[in-house]
Parts: sequence; C-alpha cells; structure tokens
Amino acid sequence: MATGQLFSRTTQALFYNYKQLPVQRMLDFDFLCGRETPSVAGIINPGSEGFQKLFFGQEEIAIPVHAAIEAACAAHPTADVFINFASFRSAAASSMAALKQPTIKVVAIIAEGVPESDTKHLIAYARANNKVVIGPATVGGIQAGAFKIGDTAGTIDNIIQCKLYRPGSVGFVSKSGGMSNEMYNTVARVTDGIYEGIAIGGDVFPGSTLSDHILRFNNIPQIKMMVVLGELGGRDEYSLVEALKEGKVNKPVVAWVSGTCARLFKSEVQFGHAGAKSGGEMESAQAKNQALMDAGAIVPTSFEALEAAIKETFEKLVEEGKVSPIKEVTPPQIPEDLNSAIKSGKVRAPTHIISTISDDRGEEPCYAGVPMSSIIEQGYGVGDVISLLWFKRSLPRYCTKFIEICIMLCADHGPCVSGAHNTIVTARAGKDLVSSLVSGLLTIGPRFGGAIDDAARYFKDACDRNLTPYEFVEGMKKKGIRVPGIGHRIKSRDNRDKRVELLQKFARSNFPSVKYMEYAVTVETYTLSKANNLVLNVDGAIGSLFLDLLAGSGMFTKQEIDEIVQIGYLNGLFVLARSIGLIGHTFDQKRLKQPLYRHPWEDVLYTK
Repeated sequence: MATGQLFSRTTQALFYNYKQLPVQRMLDFDFLCGRETPSVAGIINPGSEGFQKLFFGQEEIAIPVHAAIEAACAAHPTADVFINFASFRSAAASSMAALKQPTIKVVAIIAEGVPESDTKHLIAYARANNKVVIGPATVGGIQAGAFKIGDTAGTIDNIIQCKLYRPGSVGFVSKSGGMSNEMYNTVARVTDGIYEGIAIGGDVFPGSTLSDHILRFNNIPQIKMMVVLGELGGRDEYSLVEALKEGKVNKPVVAWVSGTCARLFKSEVQFGHAGAKSGGEMESAQAKNQALMDAGAIVPTSFEALEAAIKETFEKLVEEGKVSPIKEVTPPQIPEDLNSAIKSGKVRAPTHIISTISDDRGEEPCYAGVPMSSIIEQGYGVGDVISLLWFKRSLPRYCTKFIEICIMLCADHGPCVSGAHNTIVTARAGKDLVSSLVSGLLTIGPRFGGAIDDAARYFKDACDRNLTPYEFVEGMKKKGIRVPGIGHRIKSRDNRDKRVELLQKFARSNFPSVKYMEYAVTVETYTLSKANNLVLNVDGAIGSLFLDLLAGSGMFTKQEIDEIVQIGYLNGLFVLARSIGLIGHTFDQKRLKQPLYRHPWEDVLYTK
C-alpha cells in the first residue's frame, strides 16, 4: 500500500466502460479547480475506437477512445489511475489487466457484487506490487482542488457547497459513498474543509482498508486531522485501533462506527452494504467505538454528536497554531449544458430543422398527428400513410385507393427500361442494395418517369385557360416542347396501355369529377390524328387524374394544388412505386448469382 499522497493537480486517469455523466463531472471538477489539463486522458470501450466529445469548461474537447487497456496505457503513459465502471461480471478481469500495466498505480472499482475470491486475488496482487485498489462497491475518492474519481461528491452544486474546489486540512475515509457526501458537507461547515476523502466501498473485502488510508493521511503534511466513519460488521476498524495503540498515528482522529441501533433488533440484521452485518460482539458498532476510544481516537457519544466533535478538534488545532486559516477563493462558474438550460427556461435556442409531418417524441410515433396505433387499428393502407405524410391530411378512401393503384401499376415495367437496366448492371457488379437502387433512381427524369409533374402542369394550364386541343398542341409545338404525357414507344391507337385504361376506369367510377382527365383524352384524340403512337401514356393519365383528385376532393385550395404540382409530388409517386421494382431486380440478380455485365460488341456501332 502506498504511504503518501495518491493524487495531485496533474493526475490523469483512464476511464473504463464509458459513462457520459461521471466523465463530464470529472471534467467540470477540473475546470472548477482551475486545472490546466483534463483529468481524463483516455476512455477505454472494448471493441471501439475514435474520440468522444465532452466539455472542459466552455471548450469542447475530444478525448481518445481505445479498444483495449494495453493500447490506452501505451498511448497515455502519464495516466496512473484506472477508473473501472465495468459490471460486476467483468470488473475483476479488467481491474487485474490494469494492475498489470506498469503505468497504473491506482485502480478504483465502482461495481458492487464482485466475487470475493476475485477481490482477494486483486488485493494480493496490488499489495505485492505496491499498488492501490479502491473498492469494489466504491464511489471513489477526491483530493480537494486537484482530482476526483467519477461521481464522487455528487453534483457540482454539492461540490461547491462542500468547498471541495480547494484543499482543506481534513483527511476523511469511510466505507460508504453516500455518507461520504454527507460528511464532506459536515466537515466543510465546521472546519476549513477536506484535503482528501476516500470511500473504500461496502463489500466484505475492500481493496484498501480504513487504516490503510489513515496511515497514508498521517504522512501527508497538509492533512492536520482525520475523520473516520466506520460501520458494524467485519474487523477493519481494529487494524486502526492497533495502529493508534502502536503510535503510528500522531494526528487527531475523530471516529464513529455506525450501526449502534443493531442491538435493538432481536435477530441479526443485514444493513445496506455487504460488509455491514454483525458477526459477533466484536463486530458490533458499540464494541468498535469503545475500542477506538480506548486507543486514543476521539469518539462522540452518538452520530449526532460527530459534527461537534469534529468542530472542537479543529478549533483546538487552530488555537495551537497547527492549522492556518485558508484564504477562501471564489470558484469559476461552470457553464450550464444547453439541454438543461433550455429545460429550466434560462435560454432560448433556435431549432435547426422544422418538421410538420411526423413526431416521435411521445409514447408512439405520429403521422400528421395520427398515432401509429390508430393507423393500424383503423385499417389504414399505404395510400393513407402517403396522404398523411405527403399531404398532411386524411384523404377520402377513393383518393388513397387511387394512390395505391398508381403505386402498383408503376412498380415495374420490365428489365429493359433505363432504370431497371442500370439497377441490374449495378447489382451484377457486386454492389449493395442501396447502390443498385440509387443507380436506377438516378435515371428518373424528363425522359424516364419524370413527365408526371410536367403533364399535370401543362394539362392544368391549358384546361384552366380553355385552350382547344389544337391550340394547346400547336402552341407547344411552336415553343419546341413535346406534350408531356403523350406518346409511347410501344403502345398505339390499336395497342392501348392497359394501365391507362385501368386508371381511367377507376376514376370514372369513383371520382366526383374527371374534367382534367377528359381534357387529356381530347388532346389524345387530336395527337392520334397526327401519329398512331401519340397516345395518352401512364404519366399523362396519372398527372391529369391527380389534378382531378386534388380538385374534386374539395380538400385543397387552388394555391395548394399549384404548389403540389410545382414541388414535384406527382413524380414522387413514380419514384416511390418504381423503387419497389428496382429493389426486386436487385434481389433477382443477387439470387441468380449473375456475373459482371458486359455489353456485347455486336450491339455497338463503332464509327470514326
């Protein structure tokens, strides 16, 4: 066991099994104390590497993350404290791995319930190699104004109240982490504060004992008195009794062993800690308190009288000139995290994204205000979901059914169209699903599937202006623009597109009005007089019918309809639908294990 000071203002630690809050609390304590360097040198997260962003005062810093203990120790040779937040299942193995590193001098084990046989093995190794184990089942320790382990001393407000941002004159050791926080406050009220405090942990076999730390405190010049808080169970306090009797401690020791109430119970009582269980008269709190008093420790008559005993002892040291009053300092203000400041109403922070279609913050996600459970319970279909997420309202059933029909009819058009061809070639090149899908989607545009919006836009403008088919078509011709939605490479007057017929049949049976579709049909009649293949294609049918859906439903204003067409909602239907087919082609090629595609020479015209 070390014989002097464990920590200083330059001490750095490696933190095992990353936990954001205790690491940030360590860094906030560093800033509060005016440290120049963060006390956390690196983080060890088995299996991951990189950096973790945290705050050092107002400055955001990146702390390295290492995948293994050995790598972290090699990268940070000056870090000599290992703070272990591993679970009780892996705490022993990781602690032993850390103790075996030559750079590590102190290991703090936070987990409780570490197997006792493993703990004994750790203790033996640490003592044989002059290293210190704090814990298991510890909250850690603190050197005021210099360094703290994890969550020791609680919140920043508590640390400030306990004056732990600067060193005092009292050394404190306890089994309990929770009681340590209380005692830091008590000591700060009646003395100049803590110099160093350690919670050894509540397990039956602590890595270091109360007497280990008292003997260490006795060798630290800045510590003028010690406070010990023991508890019933075990015999650790008796090693302190022996040290006092043998004259190894020459500074005042104020001690109290909690658990005197145990005698009030008729049967044996297990208190909070694993070690807090009386195993006979010698392990009772009364016997330990009496032994400490007989050995020369200052022992009050009750826990309530402990504060007065500490105060009286400190004031005596001041009177004797052994303690000089410490000049109080004002600690810097720790910047408040933005999230907590927003919640408390202290700041107004602008948002970066606006969303009006979905919300996942409550008990269940909502689409346009409709809970997911309602969508399922009311039997909504894909068309209903599209109407909520695209149009922010529940459209009538005939509208959502029409949307679903459009998706089904446009899902695929064979392997030879440009989108499918690109997808197939990409899939055969060994690319992943997303890459294959995107390669096909990127071909969608004015010549492939991108004419729905243009068809709706031009048909609407012509119909609303009461242009005759002749005026419309010839006017477009003069502008050098092909009429979108008219014309097909394969289909003709005598070989109609079945998809167009199905859409028209559904609309005539279900839509309140089909004026835009009928206008498109009159345009088709005129264009067929010019060429046999200038038929109304599926883009033109969907474009014109969607205008009828928007206008006939009575749920959209004229301005909204113009905006929907302008933004590109209708092409969105084709993109959504065709994605189904493109994904299918990707899976088809993967399933067939098709080789890399190479275009045949005979299908290329080579010219000079």
